[in-house]
Amino acid sequence: MLLFPILVICGLSIVFCRVLAFGASKWVGLSLMFLPVFISSGILLGAGVLLSRIYYRELKGMDLAVIKVLKQSAQLVVGVSYLSLPLLLAYLILWTCLGIFYLLKEIPSIGDVISVVLAFAPFLLVLGSLLLCFSSLFILFFATPYVALKNGVLLTLGEEMFARFRRDPFTNILLFTMGITPLIVISTILILAAVMTGLHFSPTPKLLTIALQWFFIMLPFCALLAPSIIFFFNFSTEAFGLTRRAAK
Repeated sequence: MLLFPILVICGLSIVFCRVLAFGASKWVGLSLMFLPVFISSGILLGAGVLLSRIYYRELKGMDLAVIKVLKQSAQLVVGVSYLSLPLLLAYLILWTCLGIFYLLKEIPSIGDVISVVLAFAPFLLVLGSLLLCFSSLFILFFATPYVALKNGVLLTLGEEMFARFRRDPFTNILLFTMGITPLIVISTILILAAVMTGLHFSPTPKLLTIALQWFFIMLPFCALLAPSIIFFFNFSTEAFGLTRRAAK
C-alpha cells in the first residue's frame, strides 16, 4: 500500500512521456523513452530508503510505526532522490550528441553516406544510454541500504560503495543478480501481457483513447510489480548487512 502510489507516479511519468512521443521525431521519441527511467529511479531511491528502514525495524522487532518512519525520513528521501541527477545529466549529454548525428543524416546528398560511415557513433551513444539505465539499478541496489541504515551519510557514499565492491566483486554481483532476477522475470511477463493487450485490444487510433488505455493498464501493472520491487529493496538490505559482517 505504501509503494503502490509511488509506482503509480512513476507510471504516470512513463505514460506522459509516451503520449508526448506519439507522432514526435525519432530523436525526441528516443529521449522520451529513456527520460522516465531516470525520473523513476530518483523517485524509487526515496521509496527504497523508506522500505529499507521499515524492513530493518521489522527485523529488529521494533515498533513498526510507518507514519513515524515517514516523518523521520522525509528530508533524507528528498536528498537521496538527487543522486539520480548525475545520471540524468549524463544522459542529456549523450542525447544532445546523438542529435548531431540526426542533423548530419538530414544533409542532402551526403547525409546517407555519413549515417552509414559513422553508424558506430550512434550505436555507442545508445549503448551508453542503456548502461546508464543499468547503472541506475546498480545504485538502487547498493546505495539505498547504505543511505537508509547509515543515518543518511551521503558524503562518503561513492567511496563506501567502491570499497565494498572491491573487497568481493563476485559476491556483490551474485547478490545483485539474485535480487534483481524476480524483478526482471515479473517485469518481462507484465510487459509482454501489456504489449499483447495493446495489439489485440487497441482502441481507435486517437491519442486520448490510447493514453487512457495506457493509464488503466498501468494501474494493475504497478500493483503486480510492487512485491518484486519490495523484495529487491529488502534483499539489498540483507546483502548490505551480509557484506558488512563479512568485512569485519
